[in-house]
Amino acid sequence: MNKKTALVTGGAKGIGAAVCRALAKDGYNIALNFNTSEKEALSLKYELSAVTSVEIFKADVSDSEQVKKMFSEIENIFGGADVLVNNAGIAQQALFTDITDEMWQKMIGTNLTGAFNCCRSALPYMIREKSGSIINIASMWGEVGASMEVHYSAAKAGLIGLTKALAKEVGLSGITVNAVSPGVVLTDMMAQFSDEDKKVLADETPMGVLGTPEDIAVTVSFLASEKARFITGQVVSVNGGFVI
Repeated sequence: MNKKTALVTGGAKGIGAAVCRALAKDGYNIALNFNTSEKEALSLKYELSAVTSVEIFKADVSDSEQVKKMFSEIENIFGGADVLVNNAGIAQQALFTDITDEMWQKMIGTNLTGAFNCCRSALPYMIREKSGSIINIASMWGEVGASMEVHYSAAKAGLIGLTKALAKEVGLSGITVNAVSPGVVLTDMMAQFSDEDKKVLADETPMGVLGTPEDIAVTVSFLASEKARFITGQVVSVNGGFVI
């Protein structure tokens, strides 16, 4: 039986890197996508090469032509992607009245259109194989909305809608589509928050702590596995109880 391959977008740092580590441990070949974090991508490739086969692919997921090229390269090397983790994303805080056309388009382009582009390129192989798993990294703010993050919340809400609709469409092809919805997770996206801000957020979380990238990665690992074969179209919230 051929070894399966997982593509993780935005896989060089944070949640993406943790997901790459978890899926490498699970035995997948890793196709690691990055856009700007080449140094981190190369470092993670070196680390994980002791565990499995790893290749890195530079592509801006908001650009459909770059995504098509990336999938062509993955097919040439690995045969195709059996698991797709749409993790690439950006975050930004801004008053709604300060959101420019450029800010809106960049947010939607990366966080929502990027996932659309990757799903569209991944599905022909998965449909031929009559199996596959797509896991979209959403956000609790896509479920309930966040003040001063309207464009981010809208993009993640769209990603949740994409997840549910696509799951209904491709289920008969043996493909599962789910979303993982993180709460406050300690990644580079939290760099702008002070220690006091982080303490306040931890205090607002019923579990009393903030999440780690590994908390998200273990959930992705489960959803990609045979143990989750009958789970599709679901939003799995990993937020310490912040949103219930």
